[in-house]
Amino acid sequence: MGFISDKKMYVRFALGLRKFLRQPLTLDAAQALIKRRLAERDDNFLRLVERGIFGYSRSPYLPLLKLAGCELGDIKNLLRVKGLEPTLHTLRDAGVYISFEEFKGREPMVRGGQEIPLTAHSFDNPFLSRYYRTESGGTTGAGTRVETDLEHLAALAANMMVTRHAHGVLDVPTAIWRGVLPDGSGINNLLVSAHLGRYPRKWFSPYISRDLKPSLKYQTATYGTVIIGRLWGKPLPWPEHIAIDNAIAVARWAAETIKSDGACLVFSPVSRALRVCLAARDAGLDLTGATFVIAGEPPTPAKVKGITASGAKYFPTYGLAESGRMAMGCCNPTDCNDLHLLKDAFAVIQKPRQVPGSEIEVAAFNVTSLLLTTPKLMLNVEIDDYGIIEQRACGCPLEELGLTDHIRDIHSFRKLTSEGVTLVGSEMIHILEDVLPSRFGGSALDYQLLEEEDEQGFTRLYLLINPTIEIADENAVIETVFAAMGESSIGADSARAIWRQAQALKVRRGYPVWTARGKLMPLHIANRIASLSKK
Repeated sequence: MGFISDKKMYVRFALGLRKFLRQPLTLDAAQALIKRRLAERDDNFLRLVERGIFGYSRSPYLPLLKLAGCELGDIKNLLRVKGLEPTLHTLRDAGVYISFEEFKGREPMVRGGQEIPLTAHSFDNPFLSRYYRTESGGTTGAGTRVETDLEHLAALAANMMVTRHAHGVLDVPTAIWRGVLPDGSGINNLLVSAHLGRYPRKWFSPYISRDLKPSLKYQTATYGTVIIGRLWGKPLPWPEHIAIDNAIAVARWAAETIKSDGACLVFSPVSRALRVCLAARDAGLDLTGATFVIAGEPPTPAKVKGITASGAKYFPTYGLAESGRMAMGCCNPTDCNDLHLLKDAFAVIQKPRQVPGSEIEVAAFNVTSLLLTTPKLMLNVEIDDYGIIEQRACGCPLEELGLTDHIRDIHSFRKLTSEGVTLVGSEMIHILEDVLPSRFGGSALDYQLLEEEDEQGFTRLYLLINPTIEIADENAVIETVFAAMGESSIGADSARAIWRQAQALKVRRGYPVWTARGKLMPLHIANRIASLSKK
């Protein structure tokens, strides 16, 4: 049945792609669409609740609403009296929310002593056409698969178009340094750009065959997309495999394109953008005229300094594999990670959350999707990220369009990210608590993973090991971690391939400093703990 289902999905994709590419979006249409969605936020939310929750008997949100004593009429009244965000706060306080681990299918959903059964597909949008399937970041167990709809890519393409226009890079030559399927970031960026009628000139993929070879199914889907586009006269680029340590190849393309066209745009994770800029500096290449659209990890001051020293500019984006981009970089930012929340497509509220293994409390993001095209239906889904949400006047074209909410200083309190690849905490906890003790001795208390930034701005992952554990070859520890990631899931195996290339994982001897629950120490949380200890 899996083969038949995949075959139907790809036939549907081939037919849908023609329409998707044949009708490119215009700037006027993109601006009008966003303004209309902003004016209809409450109606769009109500439509999602009516159809996707109360109109769908298998919705995991129905038991939560029942436990909260909330009917559809109650939500309509709350919206009419309070508005959208206050309604979401009221529902959240009544227990209508989904934790990150529940959303990923790693923990059962328990409310009021009652366990609500979930499956890996419980939050899938039942209205999608499911044109192709991708795999989100590192996972535990079978992995988190995301069904992608071309209509959703088209819906969010409007936001990318107005953002590129705001930053003055709508019509400049473009390259992508993102992976091939099952990593959906490459094909998503390719198709969104194509829907804007701005076809990328280059698609560089960081995955090389010695580290990762996608299955025949994913290779067929990747190259089939390019072939179909070309058959219909659309110049989609073939993916070229450029290893992370060969960033100079991307730097040379950027420098040559700037010479011939005056400017260029590169989509890549922030660490990959930093590698390109450092390679350009070492080769004496001037990247003035280049702009990087960055994502994957926070653009820290050190990373931004390395990028802008080359002459290049950047703007960040923020989102999830399950939702697409939720925020776009401001043209007049207050800091290096200041974005406009795409409130035409999402609503985000915050709820205090204690970080596991510490006394620190953060204002966690709870996300609600407003479009029926979103791959996963989300109602107050806590996503293990936190930051600052505020309204302020910035004078940016995105503010003038109506995107007045800023979201900045974004960090994760439980996920680990390096080289643009995210590993969900529960994945590594299994390795720290089970795999490493059984292989090298000691207990679950003797291993911990720390996230730190080196002097160049690269995020490194340090495996902290109790010095009393006798290990003859520390490299064997790293290989054991990589082997465990490779055997776990497609997403974790992709993370392994990138981290191996970048040598992102290091061993450090020292005594773990958190409790048994604190196996993971993201960089920003570690900095906050250090700051508190000095007071």
